[in-house]
Amino acid sequence: MMAAGAALALALWLLLPPVGVGGAGPPPIQDGEFTFLLPAGRKQCFYQSAPANASLETEYQVIGGAGLDVDFTLESPQGVLLISESRKADGVHTVEPTEAGDYKLCFDNSFSTISEKLVFFELIFDSLQDDEEVEGWAEAVEPEEMLDVKMEDIKESIETMKTRLERSIQMLTLLRAFEARDRNLQEGNLERVNFWSAVNVAVLLLVAVLQAQAGEQQPLWLRPLHPTHPWAGP
Repeated sequence: MMAAGAALALALWLLLPPVGVGGAGPPPIQDGEFTFLLPAGRKQCFYQSAPANASLETEYQVIGGAGLDVDFTLESPQGVLLISESRKADGVHTVEPTEAGDYKLCFDNSFSTISEKLVFFELIFDSLQDDEEVEGWAEAVEPEEMLDVKMEDIKESIETMKTRLERSIQMLTLLRAFEARDRNLQEGNLERVNFWSAVNVAVLLLVAVLQAQAGEQQPLWLRPLHPTHPWAGP
């Protein structure tokens, strides 16, 4: 119970944005990623604050455990069920525009009575309000005279670079999750191969011992006859 509480506290610390000081406007949006262990027969939920009129992208993947599947649900701050998936290995979902409030993400492993699951998920925000602020800043600092390199071109290049860098980070994170899942599968297969190899070796040794003991005991028709036996020769 203490480990589960610590994991939940760490998840909330990573996902929830810090509270503003002195009421100076809404808290900033923060992307987050988290990997946690979901016990068998349990359900784990997380809450993520979101501003209004933004874009929220949710991505999850089961990287460990038998079956590599889990139930996933996403609810809006008003309690409306937006996404519901049953026994999926991974998924990517986008909510746009978002509502102001706390979104609820739940991962359910209640259908499994033995196997625990290792789950990775990531939340990515794209604030439309930030884009409007960038537009206002560009209009304020844009010079009136024509230059060889326009401010609009510089801004477009920076935005393109930013988008590509963010996408690269997302792809690297996803590749790490795939690598972790493949490694867990290989380790599980290696354990099974080693176990059955040991069983086969034990069976071969047992058969060899039984054959050796059987060879020492000759059949009755191959044993030499006693000299007093009527069938014994001179």
